[in-house]
Amino acid sequence: MSEVVDELEDSRAPLLDHLLELRRRLLYCIAAVVLSFGVCWYFAENIFAFLVQPLLSAGQKTLIYTQLFEAFFVQVKVAFFAAMMISFPVIAMQLWQFVAPGLYRKEKRALLPFLLATPLLFLLGASMAYYVAIPMALHFLLGFSGDVGGVHQQALPAMGYYLSFVMQFLFGFGAAFLLPVLLMLLERAGIVTRKQLIGARRYAIVGAFAIAAVLTPPDVGSQLLLAIPLVILYELAIVGIWFTERKRARETAAAVEAAEAE
Repeated sequence: MSEVVDELEDSRAPLLDHLLELRRRLLYCIAAVVLSFGVCWYFAENIFAFLVQPLLSAGQKTLIYTQLFEAFFVQVKVAFFAAMMISFPVIAMQLWQFVAPGLYRKEKRALLPFLLATPLLFLLGASMAYYVAIPMALHFLLGFSGDVGGVHQQALPAMGYYLSFVMQFLFGFGAAFLLPVLLMLLERAGIVTRKQLIGARRYAIVGAFAIAAVLTPPDVGSQLLLAIPLVILYELAIVGIWFTERKRARETAAAVEAAEAE
């Protein structure tokens, strides 16, 4: 008990010191975003060329812009979007360095794996969106082109709308794949339990399909591509919580045995 108290006493600091530390961490985050934005602005055309590859693969070779400033703002959004992705590890590390001094040693060991898993899971979800979900959705949506009642329908997507479409998929799938991290953190904080998650499984399945219906086009294939991984990730979170519960039980039993031995 005295070690825990000493650990907390060593991490205490006046409010002004906390505010100064927060300002310093925010400045580091802003500097990382600004520097990343400058680099991404230089390569914005190359990044956008990468984002339009699914459109080219779907057979659409034309993008238009209907407003004079639209192409410029698309380039700004692309640079900012890429800058946030690149600078996220720096932002996460600065957040960790600000929060970590106020945590117990056990809490640090418990939270650090979640922090490391977050960018990996987000990247996994965004990759699935880019390589699987977006091409399938584009093939479905562009399939309405052709002759209808003697009138030729042709898709002429605008740059801004296409970028919003792609970003919705990337962020939607990336955020959805963070579900295990969120559920395990909620369980760690005592907000939910594994039994409650098991009991709410049917509602989670309905919620997964509802989220997929909002984040994807109205074709069944795209919705299943998001809903099914969400359900699987929900089950993986339950399994992960089961392992962490067993680990905590072993640690508690070891601590009790050590206290009795003393």
